[in-house]
Amino acid sequence: MKTLFRTAALSSVVLLSAATAAQAQQNNRFTISGYVRDGATGESLPGVAVVHPASGQGTTTNTYGFYSLTLAPSTDSVKLLVSALGYERLRLAQPAGRSFTRDFRLKASLAELAGVEVVGSREEKIAESTRMGTINVPVAQIKLLPALFGETDVLKVLQLLPGVQGGGEGSSGLYVRGGSPDQNLILLDGTPVYNASHLFGFFSVFNADAIKNVELIKGGFPARYGGRLSSVVDITMKEGNMQKLHGEGAIGIIASRLTLEGPIKKDTASFIFSARRTYIDILARPLIKANADGLVAGYYFYDLNGKLNWKVGARDRLYLSGYNGYDEFYANDETTKGEEYSKQKSSLGWGNRTAALRWNHIVNDRLFLNTHFTYTRYQFNVGIEQDDRFRENGQLRNEKFSLNYLSNIQDLSVKSDFDYVPNPNHYIRFGGQYIRHLFRPGALQTDGSSDPTQNRATGRRISADEASVYAEDDMKVTDRLKVNVGLRVNNFLVDKKLYPSIEPRLAARFLLTEEWALKAAYARTTQYVHLLTNSGVGLPTDLWVPATAKIKPQTAQQFSLGAARNLRFHDEDFELSLETYYKPMNNLIEFKEGADFVGTSDDGYENKITSGQGWAYGAELFLQKKTGKTTGWIGYTLSWSNRRFTELNQGLLFPYKYDRRHDFKLVVIHEFSPRLTLSGTFVYGTGQAVTLSQGRYALGPFDTFEDYGTRNSYRMAAYHRLDLDLSHTKKKRWGEVVNSFSVYNAYNRRNPYFIYLGRAADSNDLSYRQVSLFPILPSFSKTFRF
Repeated sequence: MKTLFRTAALSSVVLLSAATAAQAQQNNRFTISGYVRDGATGESLPGVAVVHPASGQGTTTNTYGFYSLTLAPSTDSVKLLVSALGYERLRLAQPAGRSFTRDFRLKASLAELAGVEVVGSREEKIAESTRMGTINVPVAQIKLLPALFGETDVLKVLQLLPGVQGGGEGSSGLYVRGGSPDQNLILLDGTPVYNASHLFGFFSVFNADAIKNVELIKGGFPARYGGRLSSVVDITMKEGNMQKLHGEGAIGIIASRLTLEGPIKKDTASFIFSARRTYIDILARPLIKANADGLVAGYYFYDLNGKLNWKVGARDRLYLSGYNGYDEFYANDETTKGEEYSKQKSSLGWGNRTAALRWNHIVNDRLFLNTHFTYTRYQFNVGIEQDDRFRENGQLRNEKFSLNYLSNIQDLSVKSDFDYVPNPNHYIRFGGQYIRHLFRPGALQTDGSSDPTQNRATGRRISADEASVYAEDDMKVTDRLKVNVGLRVNNFLVDKKLYPSIEPRLAARFLLTEEWALKAAYARTTQYVHLLTNSGVGLPTDLWVPATAKIKPQTAQQFSLGAARNLRFHDEDFELSLETYYKPMNNLIEFKEGADFVGTSDDGYENKITSGQGWAYGAELFLQKKTGKTTGWIGYTLSWSNRRFTELNQGLLFPYKYDRRHDFKLVVIHEFSPRLTLSGTFVYGTGQAVTLSQGRYALGPFDTFEDYGTRNSYRMAAYHRLDLDLSHTKKKRWGEVVNSFSVYNAYNRRNPYFIYLGRAADSNDLSYRQVSLFPILPSFSKTFRF
């Protein structure tokens, strides 16, 4: 660990030098600091602009709603403007001359809430921000868009953004800028979630009713984020209403949900609890029993979210949050004949469990501390139990056999982050994190009571330690040039093998005019975990495995260049951005030809995989309308994503399975009135790359040879789909009811899900046949709020 401490010391020296230089300019200055919160609920508001109009200086609140603004001495009173989209502006006049603390409570603006907005970084204009590839999607927007089976899904909405695509029909998986699903760092209240899907990938684990904010970062990663190559999805839960009890729920076709939040002690402590469960198994059980006597089968999933928020004092807050979600498929079959019987139980289950304890502390009016203790675990389990009683040679015998295959990954982590704002020209962040990883890539347990030789247990546990430190400064160099420069240092220790990594981060914005800006970014990233998969549908049997002495960590560099402009057309505001990127990746892994997860506990997964390289590059165009009765966006992506593995495809370059040349998204939301809203989404994408047999040769009377040619050389038909949603809100004395009618795949496009080799009913000739999953699907849901 010497390397870690040396680099940490170097980073500290650089940080302290920058802080000292900034502090030298602070003589006679004074600082205003505090929190900005929602006036009705007490929720902290991130990204709110706090501006001193007289000097043009300003800042924004951090993730936890804290702001700090240092100003030059003045004999006049201090006048501040506090503003955020969707809220009424606040103005403050305060005598100048000394530092003071001031909290703000913003009231919702009915005029501004008439339009739902998508914002790059909330109130900061897109041309002013240094950040690239970052989009914030309000939960209100997510709830208005069409949903499969009426189930609102956070990750499916992110798929509608440029540079992001799903893995297949109805899937909630994310493939960002040519990357794979394991290359996305998905955070729930700062805690990683390793498998974010339900129902084999058709739904995500996030209940939108319990979520406050969703942010996607797909390029120009700030130094405070690490551990993944392609994206960060930062999801923040609500804190709980500090003023009054509030509830929200919905009844849909396949699931229902309920959220309750309110004060434990007004203005001091609050809670939020949310639950969701499907009832597919309950509805289908009578039908299964009627058609298969003795068989009980079903599938369900559930989510539970909870959070406690305690204002300990003026400078301290404590948060305790947790999530538990699980999917289970089960099939129990029993036949009985007199004293003899046969019982069989089969199950497939997987789920996540997370817990987080967070402490916010205001060290002083310019320094904010967030300390985070987290636990996360993902596990899947495949189980079979057989219990037979039968007669053999006149004797009644009993035999039992069980098999369990399981895999899990769990992390324990502690992290401290500091926000330091010496003056409006510098926003410094620094901190560190330690993670204890525990992996169980595959464990097989069998038990056969009548034959002791069948009883065995295999699989080993792998532990690893990861430590990181970082520092970054978002600095205003001149009125036109703004730069975010950062450094992240990681160390990963596994099986006595140390993998150090130094990751520089840089993002810059140069204003050509007040409305036009050029942007550039560079980031080096390292990933110490891999996802082993030989399917594209997000099966829970995909294995999370660590880098080892034999398997190096994944690494990538991303270069981004773009332009952004704020537009005003017919008194309507628009934002336009164009980004290009180039991302080379190393040490990617795949199963060798013919290998899969079965038996990894016996032979070791390290012997079944091969390493290779990847390249992703492209351009993204994004035009969004943020306010007014009609809102939405248009996104277009032109991209390439290729792979090369020495032991696959004869070492030749081949397109990644989710390489998509053209990708177009259109999202429109129109509010006819405060009670009636129509929304629609249209997507179009180049067909998925697959490998098909190009010929079949007979090697003998009972043997054939399949010639598959080049890997992923065939393209399925293009994918396109239109979804619609009409929502009507009805006011009640106790609250309101929202009735939503959605249509998925409105013009019944038969999109390809997979292709297989088979025969038509009236022919013996073999041909490739397409399987489509979802035709036109109407759905209805009823949401209530009080």
